[in-house]
Amino acid sequence: MPQVTYITPDGEQVTVEARRGDLMTLAVKHGVAGIEGNCGGVCACGTCHVQVDESWFEKAGPASDDELGVLEFEDSAGPTSRLSCQIKLTAELDGIVVRVVG
Repeated sequence: MPQVTYITPDGEQVTVEARRGDLMTLAVKHGVAGIEGNCGGVCACGTCHVQVDESWFEKAGPASDDELGVLEFEDSAGPTSRLSCQIKLTAELDGIVVRVVG
């Protein structure tokens, strides 16, 4: 079963396992601090903003134009920023590490 490791704004590492879903839904389900997901995963807010570990960024894929439009309003957005609601968990992403911006 694929694993995702979230590093919270406080530096805590939370690793969760799941068969499918997006990274935001998994984080909310497991109470990961800093991921709110206020829009419910429709790419309309930045409350699930994460920075993908550089070693995983290419595998996670690029942000869509809609996602980039949301991220441009995030002061802490950087080159590996993504909205976790837009990253679908796949076998290829088993072990992905993301830093919660919060």
